[in-house]
Order: sequence, then C-alpha cells, then structure tokens
Amino acid sequence: MRMLHALVAAAAAVSVATVTAGPAQAAEYTSALKVKGVQYDAPGTDSNRCSGGNTKNEYLTIKNYSRTAKVNLKGYAVKDAAGNKYTFTTNHTLEPGDYVKLRGGKGTNSDAGNVVYRQNCNFIWNNDKDTIYLLKPGGAKADVHSYTKRANDPDGNGYINYHG
Repeated sequence: MRMLHALVAAAAAVSVATVTAGPAQAAEYTSALKVKGVQYDAPGTDSNRCSGGNTKNEYLTIKNYSRTAKVNLKGYAVKDAAGNKYTFTTNHTLEPGDYVKLRGGKGTNSDAGNVVYRQNCNFIWNNDKDTIYLLKPGGAKADVHSYTKRANDPDGNGYINYHG
C-alpha cells in the first residue's frame, strides 16, 4: 500500500510540474538583425502602378539589435511564403540600434534616410496572411515571422510590430 501511495504522489508531482511549466517558447534565431515590423497592407486602395501607385507605402523595417556590432546588409535577403525575394546587393551598413526600411516601388536608396527600395512596383506581402523570412548571406535564417490580419493586427491598420 505504501508503494501505491508513493507512485500516486510521484505521478501527481509530475502532473503539477507539467501544468506549471507552461508552454514552450519558440527558439530565437541568433542574429543581430531582426524584423522590427512590417507595413504589410499599404494605406489606401492597393495600386501597383509604378507612377501614382502605393507600393512604396508597403515596407519592412529591419533593425540591428546589437549593442556593439555594425552589420552590412549586403547579401542578406527577404522573402515571403510564395518565394518572392529581394536580396541586398550593395553595401548598406547598420550601426548598433540602427534600422532600414525596405520599401516597395522605385526610389533612391539612402543610407542617411535609412531606406532601400526594391525597385519593383509589385506588392510583396499579402494583405490577409504571409510569412516573412529574413535570411543571412548563405541562406541561414536570421528571423522569421508569420502573420494573419485577424490574429496579429487587432487595430486593422496594416502594421505589425515584432521586436519593438
């Protein structure tokens, strides 16, 4: 009988430990660069015309979260779930704490203005749901986020903040 009580007590302890441990957290990627946020739905009616369209109002903000290291974006890539991809082909160095907005549409890239244009007037992010992949040179994942408009954008403004 004593053995039965010990087994019941041990099973109860395991059960309580399992309940109090809580859900497992997703592994964080080891990269100084992270997706700070995404304006996945450009304000207004979507128009991908190069002249007068609003693809430049759709953007992804990438931030260097390192406290000490500079990071050159050359070779980094951003892609969506469908495989649409943009690769940073020129030097664009982010100081610690600095960020860049990767915008759709055509425009002039600016280190001082913290902006890079995809030079493509097509939208990359879906308005209902998508997955954002930030890839290191060589293809390893630096950061990944999936979203749905319903679950991740409660105010419906088309912007989602990830890493503050």
